[in-house]
Formats: sequence, structure tokens, C-alpha cells
Amino acid sequence: MKGSWRDRPTGSLFSRLWRPWVSLNPFRGRGRTINESKPVGIRDLVAPPEEIRHRPERRWRIIGGFFLLLFILLIARLFILQVLEYKTSVAAVRSNSLRVSTIPAPRGYILDRSGRPLVSNVTTTEVQLSRAQAALDPSIKGALASLTGLTVKQIDADLNNLRYDPYQPAPIMADAPATVVEFIRLHPKEFPGVSVLDVSTRTYPFGGNEGSQVLGYVGPITGNEIAAHPNQGYQTDSRMGQAGIESYYEQYLRGHDGTRTLEVDAFGNILGAVQSTPPIGGDSVVLNIDQGLQQALDGYLAHDILTVRTSTDPRSGKHPPAPNGAAIVLDPNTGAVLAMSSYPSFNLNSFVNGLSNATFQQMLRVGAFNNYAIQGLYTPGSTFKMISATAQMQTGILSPNATVNDTGTFKVPNCLSGHQCLFHDDETSGAGPINLPLALTKSSDYYFYNLGYLFWSQTGRYGETPIQNVAAQYGLSSYTNVDLPNEDVGRVDSPAVRRQLHAAAPKAFPNVSWYTGDNLEMAFGQGTTALTPIALANAYATFANGGTRYKPQVAAAVIDAHGNVLQRYPPRVVGHVALPPRVRNPILQGLIGAVESPQGTAYGTFHSIVNFSLTSFPIAGKTGTASNAYRQEPNSWFVGFGPTNKPKYVVLCVISQGGYGADAAAPVVAETFNYLVAHPIKPVSLKARLTTPVTHPTTAKTTTTLSNK
Repeated sequence: MKGSWRDRPTGSLFSRLWRPWVSLNPFRGRGRTINESKPVGIRDLVAPPEEIRHRPERRWRIIGGFFLLLFILLIARLFILQVLEYKTSVAAVRSNSLRVSTIPAPRGYILDRSGRPLVSNVTTTEVQLSRAQAALDPSIKGALASLTGLTVKQIDADLNNLRYDPYQPAPIMADAPATVVEFIRLHPKEFPGVSVLDVSTRTYPFGGNEGSQVLGYVGPITGNEIAAHPNQGYQTDSRMGQAGIESYYEQYLRGHDGTRTLEVDAFGNILGAVQSTPPIGGDSVVLNIDQGLQQALDGYLAHDILTVRTSTDPRSGKHPPAPNGAAIVLDPNTGAVLAMSSYPSFNLNSFVNGLSNATFQQMLRVGAFNNYAIQGLYTPGSTFKMISATAQMQTGILSPNATVNDTGTFKVPNCLSGHQCLFHDDETSGAGPINLPLALTKSSDYYFYNLGYLFWSQTGRYGETPIQNVAAQYGLSSYTNVDLPNEDVGRVDSPAVRRQLHAAAPKAFPNVSWYTGDNLEMAFGQGTTALTPIALANAYATFANGGTRYKPQVAAAVIDAHGNVLQRYPPRVVGHVALPPRVRNPILQGLIGAVESPQGTAYGTFHSIVNFSLTSFPIAGKTGTASNAYRQEPNSWFVGFGPTNKPKYVVLCVISQGGYGADAAAPVVAETFNYLVAHPIKPVSLKARLTTPVTHPTTAKTTTTLSNK
């Protein structure tokens, strides 16, 4: 026999049959124990499969251990879900069949000082269309048009309306008929992206034309507004006050939305209501404004501006364009805003019924949404002379009885620049010898040119800005902080203001230096001085009451639906002007003369318009005719207060490029005093009991806050 069995090739049939027995033989190999196995070497990791030693028992242990670990993890996870997180798991399951919808809270009312509602609510049904769904399936617009009677063009106009958030459904039909609503609700699959919801919308018992900029309007909330008011309950389809009182007192007016939990099937169809929390209506804001006075003031201002546009300025021969204007009535003893008008204006119902994009853009172009009473900046002209006169009397730089010879042309002493040294009165004939009261009565420019020169020539004694300092005391160069959004701030010309303006806009304000002539122009309200009507009205109110400057206040209080007062806004003193009798009386004498003296600039206007006795109800005031850019008509001003012995009202009117103050602005003030004398303003009433309607849960607006899992 050639060789033993051990010498046979490893790949032979014999060896393959014999090897399992050998591997299990406890006697094979020398020096190895029964349980000892050869360790895995590097050769086993890299060798061909046929050369690797087989170890089935180790593989089974590894596989078995792996599945045992998976089983343990499964048991642990089931324990966590079934025991430790039982409640959370149940809520997650229920979220697949429950939806939370919002029940919008009706906004609170806005009332006038007598408790009459200027803004209230009405519940209507609105049809909305998703922009995204309409883009994916344009046929929806055709189906919706057939049902509602609207045209596809009208629906496209609503979808493209810039007033609505582009990421939210657009309102297609307001106050939808019951037949349309019922059909959409019964056939939801035919109108994907179309939603029907009941909404509480604003209504205006007096027509929506009165005090539009003051009251403001409500509109869809934007993403930026949601981000600016975190954790306040606003959602992407919420509505928010966008202007005026609606915006300023949003926190009180908005109320608190309710919620309703709905059960739905796998297709999103509503099966029923699980539970609901009713909404809480907003609180109501009571204004200092009187509805009758507001209506009258709006009418006077609009009629006057339209009349001015068709008239001819006798001096320029032009039709004044009068693009905008404002009028204000204040209580000088409290700062209460009794009425505030701005022109051009708009009807508040436009934001309920919807505006076409073309109309909206046109209103933007003409400035209809601006409240010119607090946002307009106008050169004040001669109305500023009251400020300069106060500086004169406080410093004593010139006696009120000192006579100045008004020749019609003031020449700056020691000036060598030719025509730049000459300053002319509007009436170049001159007023002759005048003192301070007569200079105010006749509105002498010459007198205040001279006053501006005296102050600038004695800067070592009075400083560079004595007039500007008094203007600051009257609040003309600061915000009044009236309770309305977006108030602008005026400026009074000075060397520092010139530098600031030039740094901000070098081309628009190229002049940086300050010369004697600049001080002359500033003294009678020209140069780069520009004031808001509310600030100038408040300055005259301060003078009228003897020197106490109040914060102008539109709202008087906030009350709840039961008439309980939640917040009251009493008069707030924000400054003082020193006006002892020796300072105030000569100025008051001149302002009274402007209306009552035959030499007064407003004498003819008032005596031709007022229908009450100026003896029993005397009026003081000041005209203003402020120059604008070259070839533009001047701004027209008049500010009056009365009765002069115990002032109750301050009335201001300004008309941009309206012409002379006595011709354009003064008639509005005279007509307003006619109303005030005939209809004295009554105290604010806070005793009214209000019932703000609350939307029923079945009319909820559905807003999904939990998605299917």
C-alpha cells in the first residue's frame, strides 16, 4: 500500500467524507484539550473559501444572539408605548381622525364719545379659493364662476390682489348666498381648494366715509406681522388691524378666538364635533371724537378743497391744485381729539366688499390712505409767528409796544449781496408803523424779518436758537405721541438741522451754511421748517390754555361687553411753556385782532361765514400763507381757538398748495365754529352697555393644526 490515508490529497473524495469525523475526534492532535479550538488567524480572513476552517457552532451563536437582541428591543419598545407613553400614543392615534378648527372672535366696537358705534360687526359667509390649487387646476375657476355668477376674470383679479397674502386663500365672494354655500358644502370634491367660512366683518353704521384714516381698517395678517407678534394666537389666516384705531388698539379689539375639535374620516370629511371652546369677543374702544362733529368736519374739508380747485388765485391767476389737506379739532384743556379729518379719503366699506387692484393702486397714488393730520409735513408760514412772538416776549429783545415801520421791503443791515439783502412783504405796499399785536393782526412779514435779524445779531446774548428753543417747548420738533400709528415728526429750521438734512440728502438740501437771511426766513415760518398739523394744533392749544401742553388723545377709554371700564385715558401733561400775562396778553390781542379787527387777515372770511355773535363767542386765530417751491401755490393755513376768554376748542385747517390762508383754510375753520356753537360737545359717556355678538361654533373657520400621520 502506497502511503497511509493521511497522505492522500486533501481534495479527494475520501478526505471530504472523513474530515468531519476527524474534526470531532477528541484524540486528534497533540496537546489540545477537548474544548479548545484553533483561533482565527489572519490567514482565515484572507484565504479562499475552500481553505477556511468551518465553525458552524460559532455562527449559530452569533445569529441567535442577534435575533435575541431584536426581540428584546421589540419587547422594550412595546412596553414604552403601551405603559410609559400610553397617553401620548393615544393622542397620536386620535390626531389621525381629529382636527382643530378656529372660531374667530368678533372684534370689539369703536364708539364715539356719546356711545354711538362708529364701527360694529356683521356675520357674513365668505368663499375663498386657494391660489396653489387654482394654479394646479385652472378648471376650478370656471366651475366656481358658473356657480357664483362671477367671471373668471374677476376671480383672477381677486387671486392677484396685492392686498391679500399670496400664500393664503384669496376671498372670492363676500356675503355669499345660501344656495352657493350649501352647494359647495355638499359637493366638496367638485371644488378642491375652495373653502366656505363664516366671518365676522366690520360694518359702519354711518356709511364708512367718516374719519376713515382715524378709524382704520382690518386686513389679512402677513407673515412679518405674525413673526412680530409671537405666541399671541395669530395664525396665517387671521385678520389684523392695519391702520388707525383698529391697529393702535388691536390688543383690545381683537378678542380671543375659540376652538372646535372635529372628527374626520380618512378622506378628510367631517363626521362631527367632539368639543368646542367659545370665542370671547373683543373689548370696545370709546373715542373722544364726536360723530356729528367728525361728519361735519369731513364735509367742510372735502367741499372746500374741491371748491379751491375750481377757483382762481387772484394774485397768480392759477387754479390751486390743492392735492391734500387736513383739519383737526382739539380740546385745549385736556388734549382730547374731538375730530380729525384728512383728504383725500376713502370709504371703509371698500375693505369689506373688496377693491379692484386698479382702484387700490389709484388710491395709493393720490395718498388716500395717508392721514395728513399726523403724517403731512407742511411749511407753516405765518402761523409760526406766534412762536417767534413768544420768544420775543420771553426774552424781552423787543417791547410789544415798540413801533417798527413796515415799508414792505426789509433790507438786512450791512449786507453787500444786492438782491439777497432784500426781503419783501407779501403785500409790498407795507403796513406802516406797527407794534407786536398789530403785526400779528395784519400778519406783517417785515416785523418778523426784523425780529429774526435782532436775534441773529445778538447771538452772544440770546444764543443761536432762541426761537427754535421756544418751538421745542411747544412740541413742534418732536412727536406728539398721539395714539395713532405712523405719526411723522416735524422740524424747525436751524444750523444743526441744515447740517443733518445735507448729510442725509446732499442734492435735495445743498445749503449747509447758516446766514442772517436764514434766520429771517425761519422767524416767519419759511426755510426748511416743516410741521405736522397735529403738532401745530397742539402748540396753539398750549397757548390757548395758558401754557400747559397735553398729549393729544383720540381714545378716552376701553370697556368690555358689559360696559365695565378696563382702561381709562385721562389727560396727560407732557410739557409747559412760560406764558405769564405780560408774555401772553400782547400775543392774544394780536390773534383776536386777526378775526375781529377790520385790519385782520381773517376778518372778512369770518364775518361773512359765521352765523353766531363774535361778541358772545369771540374767536382768536392766525392765517398762514406758506411759500412752496418755485411756481407752486402756497400752503394755506388757519388756526383758531375760542371762546377767547375761556377756550374750549382749537380748530386747525391746512390745504397743501391751496393759496392764501384767508381764502382756502379759514372758511373750514369758520364753518366748524358754526357747528360747535350750535352743537356744544358733551362729556364722554362710559355708561353704555354693549353686547358684542359671538360667532356660534357651527360657523367656525377651520384651520388645520394637526396633520395626518
